Amino acid sequence: PLLAGVADAVRWRILAGLSDEPRCVCVIQDDVEISASLLSYHLKQLREAGLVEATRRGKWIDYTLADDAHARLAAALPTALPDAGG
Repeated sequence: PLLAGVADAVRWRILAGLSDEPRCVCVIQDDVEISASLLSYHLKQLREAGLVEATRRGKWIDYTLADDAHARLAAALPTALPDAGG
């Protein structure tokens, strides 16, 4: 589920945009240029994967990377590629 959460190009762009600081959903939407409903779907997938956290600020929601997102992604990736030559 974790790697499936980042296997989509839109979700990867969302995560890359959150690497510096929390961002309002309106700013994220400007960055990825998709409909609000599609953005909502992708953010839900990232929340369910535990990669982003949401905080309500009035009528807006700010998103940030989860504290352990980098470590969890690094741990989920293989440390070496299999030998294809055999």
